[in-house]
Amino acid sequence: MEQSGTSALLQGAVQDLASDVVSALRGGDHVRMSGTGAMDDLEGSFALAAVRVLGADLLLPHVLFPTPPAPEALAVFRRTVEAFPPRADAAPTVKWSHWAMSRTLMRLDTSPVDTSPVDTSPVGAPAGNPTAEPDVAGWLDEATWQVLTHQLAVLAPLAVLGEDCAVARAAQRRPVDVARGFVRAVRRRDWQQAAGAGRWLTLLDGVPETLGLEAGLDFVELMGGSDPRVALQVQAARVMRAAGALV
Repeated sequence: MEQSGTSALLQGAVQDLASDVVSALRGGDHVRMSGTGAMDDLEGSFALAAVRVLGADLLLPHVLFPTPPAPEALAVFRRTVEAFPPRADAAPTVKWSHWAMSRTLMRLDTSPVDTSPVDTSPVGAPAGNPTAEPDVAGWLDEATWQVLTHQLAVLAPLAVLGEDCAVARAAQRRPVDVARGFVRAVRRRDWQQAAGAGRWLTLLDGVPETLGLEAGLDFVELMGGSDPRVALQVQAARVMRAAGALV
């Protein structure tokens, strides 16, 4: 019962943070961090856990516009990167999510990341270099289109206009498969996966015009709009689509 209550509190905190990010994406403002205001329990780790779930997207507005993040948001983000280094046997999505956070931190914060006593560098990267890509990306090339879409949706924070990494290149090689996965997610009413896939599709070349991505994202937002994590992905896609049209 206690575990269930904790999970519900964590989920609520993540949704609060996602709502703050959506608001910042729509208004070009700072992320307010209202979701961490009452999270000083669990030895201070609860706020960090919520930020870890949201990942690099917490500071996405400051990457896309760009603007300097508020000190409190950057401080919590930095603490999360330092507190949750991936283990050597962690899943590829965990390693890549941590890498995305590390790279975002290095981009927005000039002070060094504390990697002691545990080295936060991805497996296969030079020691102490948190921006080196994890030596794991080939699993996406071998994945079925269903698995590919699921994995890319989990790694939606890596879908950023103008950014390049092995995961983005793997997605770029399979636009039709991601489009198929988007349609499947909509049909299954998996709005989070559909929104994440739609965010990737916004950045990919070769997406079938018959997909109707813009209308599809509108539908995903309508049906899953009560979930701020869905709204975050849709709004991120819109901001990047608008920015890409100006390039």
